[in-house]
Amino acid sequence: MPFSHHSHSGQFCAHAQDQLEEVVKVAIAKKMEVFAMTEHMPREQQDLYPEEIQAGYSPEILLDIFSKYYSEAWRLQKAYASTLKIFIGTEIDWIRPSSGAFIQNLLSTFSLQLFVGSVHHVHSIPIDYSAELFAEARRLSGGSNERLYEDYYDLQYEMLSALKPPVVAHFDLIRLKSDNPDPNVREMQGVWEKICRNLAFTANYGGLLELNSAALRKGLKEPYPNADISKEFLSLGGAFTISDDSHCIDQIGSHYRELLHFAERVGIKQITYLQEGSSTKDSRFPNTTTETATLSQLQHHPFFEQV
Repeated sequence: MPFSHHSHSGQFCAHAQDQLEEVVKVAIAKKMEVFAMTEHMPREQQDLYPEEIQAGYSPEILLDIFSKYYSEAWRLQKAYASTLKIFIGTEIDWIRPSSGAFIQNLLSTFSLQLFVGSVHHVHSIPIDYSAELFAEARRLSGGSNERLYEDYYDLQYEMLSALKPPVVAHFDLIRLKSDNPDPNVREMQGVWEKICRNLAFTANYGGLLELNSAALRKGLKEPYPNADISKEFLSLGGAFTISDDSHCIDQIGSHYRELLHFAERVGIKQITYLQEGSSTKDSRFPNTTTETATLSQLQHHPFFEQV
C-alpha cells in the first residue's frame, strides 16, 4: 500500500543520485507496493539548469537521456513486476505558454502511464533552485512575495487548463525559497483567490493533489500543499495521493509518518493511488486507474515498521 507517485534517479537527472534500478530495489526493500518513475521532461536550451550547463547538456542530449530512461523504465517494470507495481511517467515543467505544444509532443511520442504537472519557473526563472533566483523572479513580479505568488498560480492555472495532469505536483512549491516559507496565504487575498480557482479546477476534472513529503525533508513546517490549501481542496471533494519526490535512495518514503499525521490533522480520511485497470477516468492512460486506502490501513502497513 505505501506508494510514491513522484521520483527521480541520478541516472537520468543531473541533480539526483543513484541508479534507477537501485531506486527500485530500495523501494522493494522498504515494502513499497506502488512506485511511479517520473523523471524530468527534456527542456529548451534557455531552461537548462546550471548543473546541466556545466555538464554540457543540450536539448538534444536531454531528449536522448529521456529516451534511455523510457527504455530502462519499461525493462525494470517487467523485471520487477512480481514484487513492485511500477508506473512509468514524467514530471512536466510548465514554463511559458509555448510549453504546451512541447509537452503534448512529448506525450504523443512516448507511451506513458501518467505524468505529474509542475511549475518550477516564473518569468522563466527557477523559483525553487536558490534564494537568489527566487529574489530575481520576485523582482520581475514587481518586488513582493504576494505578486510573485499570484504570477506563480496564474502559470499553474495555465498548466492545469492546458494539460489536466493526473497528479498535480508540489502545489505550493513557490514558498520553498521564500524568506517566509510558511506564510498564511489566506491573508493574501489575491493569492488565495487564485489558489481556490486552481483547486476548484483540479477537483472538477478529477486531478489528484499530491501530499509531497519533500517539503518536510527540506525543513518546511508542513508538506506541499500546506494545511489551508489541503483543507480547501478537501472541502471541494478533491482526492489526495502521496509522494516522496525522492532524488536518491535515502529519500524513498522519507517523512511519510509525519505526512500521514499531517493528513489526519487536516481531516483527510483516505489516500488515492494508481493501479492497473480499464475503469480509467483519463482516456490518455487507458490502462491506469485508481484505488483508495484509508489512513488506518496505511499506518498499519509493514512499511512503517522501518521508518
